Amino acid sequence: MTISTGNPPPGAMDDPRRDARRFGTAGSSDLLPSDSPVQLVDPDGVHRHDDRYPLPDGDSLRSAYARLIAGRRINDQANALVRQGRLAVYPSSHGQEACQVAAAVVLDKNDWLFPTYRDTVAVISRGVEPLQVLTLLRGDWHSGYDPYEHNTAPQATPLATQLLHAVGVAHAAKLKGEDTVVLAMCGDGATSEGDFHEALNFAAVFHVPVVFFVQNNEYAISVPLASQSVAPSLAHKAIGYGMPGERVDGNDLAALLSVLGAAVDRAREGHGPSLVEAHTYRMQAHTNADDATRYRTEEDVQKWVPRDPIARMRTYLRGLNLLDDAAEAGFAADAEDIAAAMRDGLNTDVEPDPQELFNHVYTRRTPQLIEQANLLRDELSRQA
Repeated sequence: MTISTGNPPPGAMDDPRRDARRFGTAGSSDLLPSDSPVQLVDPDGVHRHDDRYPLPDGDSLRSAYARLIAGRRINDQANALVRQGRLAVYPSSHGQEACQVAAAVVLDKNDWLFPTYRDTVAVISRGVEPLQVLTLLRGDWHSGYDPYEHNTAPQATPLATQLLHAVGVAHAAKLKGEDTVVLAMCGDGATSEGDFHEALNFAAVFHVPVVFFVQNNEYAISVPLASQSVAPSLAHKAIGYGMPGERVDGNDLAALLSVLGAAVDRAREGHGPSLVEAHTYRMQAHTNADDATRYRTEEDVQKWVPRDPIARMRTYLRGLNLLDDAAEAGFAADAEDIAAAMRDGLNTDVEPDPQELFNHVYTRRTPQLIEQANLLRDELSRQA
């Protein structure tokens, strides 16, 4: 697809390889990701030094850990509400909460987040009220929150379409001289879509401040990654567009904050887009409508249990005396308050107005819509 943008401003068509040199020695090797995912805290809760990425300070990790606890509780409560019939569907991010929290934390208030349908925890971590987020998944046409209130785009169900929107916002911010950075989230399945290619290519050519964040959780519904790509990693795709790519342990909150934070800083400083791939795992089914046992075994899932992002960060923080029982209890209580608000809000029955079906189809109702609305009104009046 060809996108017409008019004449680009000075510098918009700069060679992205020139900016890659700012990150290290000249050459395409600067665009390549690490041989293995960046890890700062291993599954045993032990710090692993990395010359390139500093370990976030203890207060930052403690604050982000509290959000992890809330994220897990949100996932658990949402799944319960599905079983109770209060939510129509819920794509759980259980096991991926570190990715969710980090994506929200590394952004400033004026930055933009473009989430997917699985990124409920990220949206809530951005400050959006949980009930407003879940309205979409309830099936209410009123779905949603005001994107401009928290600079958070609506959750996108189609794969990769939000990446193009994210690039558009980033491009507009650059043209207006703003220091806005856009973080666009997607899954491994989205990297197989044409929109993914178009978004990355446009972002690189026009050198816009966007970070593409791929949560590689091994499966696009039932399709394993090996059936989608034979690249060394999804982060390696970045070099094809002339932007840097990086791999990170998606269950390591510390590494995510450091790697994503560095990518956001690069974009804000005018160095253009980058691609970050987080290696994580979807511990639960794609949604409540999915039978994951048809394409993976319980043994496969259990292998990831010891890599749980909450357990490893808890071990690390307690080892430094940055976390105790009282703090844990406080975090759990705060998370339970969020869960209670979800229950109370979704357990309230909504009285739908059938006439709303006709309110927003056209600016002016057509004769056919007027006729249909009158027929429905007449039928409802006879049933009253």
